[in-house]
Amino acid sequence: MKKRILTGITTTGLPHIGNYIGAIKPALEFAKDSNDSYFFLADYHSIIKNNKPSEISSSVENIALAWLSCGLDTNSTYFYRQSDVPEILELSWILNCITAKGLMNRSHAYKAATALNNDDIDKGITMGLFSYPILMAADILMFDSTHVPVGPDQIQHLEMTRDIAARFNHLYKPIFTLPEPIIHNEKKVVPGLDGRKMSKSYGNVIPLLESEKKLRKSIMKIVTNSLEPGEPKDFNDCTLFELYQHFANEKDVLTFKQSYKDGISWGEAKEILFNAINQELKPVREKHSEYIEDKGLINDLLNDGAKKARVIAKEKISKIREVIGIKDIS
Repeated sequence: MKKRILTGITTTGLPHIGNYIGAIKPALEFAKDSNDSYFFLADYHSIIKNNKPSEISSSVENIALAWLSCGLDTNSTYFYRQSDVPEILELSWILNCITAKGLMNRSHAYKAATALNNDDIDKGITMGLFSYPILMAADILMFDSTHVPVGPDQIQHLEMTRDIAARFNHLYKPIFTLPEPIIHNEKKVVPGLDGRKMSKSYGNVIPLLESEKKLRKSIMKIVTNSLEPGEPKDFNDCTLFELYQHFANEKDVLTFKQSYKDGISWGEAKEILFNAINQELKPVREKHSEYIEDKGLINDLLNDGAKKARVIAKEKISKIREVIGIKDIS
């Protein structure tokens, strides 16, 4: 059966290597297999954590540039801003009305946020943070996505979406497709400069679209231990080695592994990692230079993508309204 793939990136901050490894690169690979592919900029999700308009608009631009620079073919895919498809927000409200609060209570993000509070469990908790899994479900269910690429830390999002879809189908009629996760990098998340998950909120990212000089500077900041050159090093649970595996072939990975055993210096290891990443990102930077000179083209591509997506969204929301009883009086 033909797969319908959907991937979104929240528009907060600048795109980084973690986005590239975890979402952009695998999604573009899936798109090559003649699947229906939907790629969107999750700008409404971004206002949950960011209330600075200039940062959000800048992030929308940079993440759009990231997709296009990495080789997204807008002729064979759907590429759009979440905010340009208002039917998604309408569906989000409808799903809010049938989703149990208890399900939202179990959200990892909500539980993590409340765990930081003491006397007042709801301090700093907005309804956006609490119910964002429902908007995420609307993103996915609107287009009957069959598969969604996720990291191992995002599986709960898909489970919640399936629960919400199943409840709606039970209450009304089977109108939603229950999506399956495509789990990329099953064992580990992409590590950042400090070894934790690469994340804008941790401030430990390696930028995707910056210059060669800034890329090298970032990689040289990766935290390592104090072992001297000549001392054997453990490649297990090492940020440098984990990142290298995403940019090197099997033969080079084995060579790098042996270098660890032989006591490679951390400076040399970082240089090898830089060369591998830089080699892969050179064509990305070249395309980025072309697109950044033509902002009008980026807007045109996003607007065209939204028009294509809304044809499907309008048809879907019409069917949903019909089954829940919001329709013309007859």
